[in-house]
Amino acid sequence: MRNQVKTLAAFTGITALAVGLTACGTASDPAASGSGDDAARPLVVAASPTPHADILAYVRDNLAGKAGLKLEIKEFTDYVLPNTATQDGQVDANYFQHKPYLDDFNEKNKTTIVPVADVHLEPLGLYSRKLKSLKDLKPGQTVAVPNDTTNEGRALKLLADNGLITLKGGVGADAGLSDIADRKGLEFKELEAATVPRALSDVDAAVVNGNYAIEAGLAPAEDALVLEKPEGNPYANLLAVKEGREDDPRVRKLAELLASPEVAKYIEDTYKGSVIPASGAAE
Repeated sequence: MRNQVKTLAAFTGITALAVGLTACGTASDPAASGSGDDAARPLVVAASPTPHADILAYVRDNLAGKAGLKLEIKEFTDYVLPNTATQDGQVDANYFQHKPYLDDFNEKNKTTIVPVADVHLEPLGLYSRKLKSLKDLKPGQTVAVPNDTTNEGRALKLLADNGLITLKGGVGADAGLSDIADRKGLEFKELEAATVPRALSDVDAAVVNGNYAIEAGLAPAEDALVLEKPEGNPYANLLAVKEGREDDPRVRKLAELLASPEVAKYIEDTYKGSVIPASGAAE
């Protein structure tokens, strides 16, 4: 399905990435800073492989040409480099994260990346290769959770909402393990979000981000012991750019296409509830 060249980025690959993206413009390149004839250049978007790059590939192959948009997709497999590449001007935009994560990233890294448009929700889920239902999770068993601030807080809220733990009063979206008032005998293992699915055989259960669940061959709508609800959910994944690039006509055109009925239908038909168009998420 993917015809684009994959950039399987890792922390050790920053130098190669910078060289590989020179043609896309750098922070000192007029094309990257928004000057020059932007409309004639491809819009380069950093994205996680699934479902983000797949959704962008659908747009590129079916909608972009008719809309006069040249779209280039660069795939990244972590949650850091898409933002640093956007900030540095190595790519024009990114599509992989939700706003709580973006806000936390900007605060910690002094970056100035801003949201343009919500696209879809990937419901966070609790999975297990050993248990059949929530009631099978017992004291003394181990649950893996993502270790980044926003996704860990989101994971703990999912567990609390389903009665598996109790959080301290007044705890917000950035809750950590120290904010658990009652673990109900459970043990926790903190892991980088991308590695959580690989730990499923080593723990009793794990809270997995939707995109990583799909990449691991899981079907969230079918395999999760429990999934987040879309109603009132603030974690819609979004298209984002460096501040000042929001009105780039190419960015606006891509935002329109991502919000189109055609893309909503593609998401619904392809992911069958494992990924939900943003119109079905937070409003």
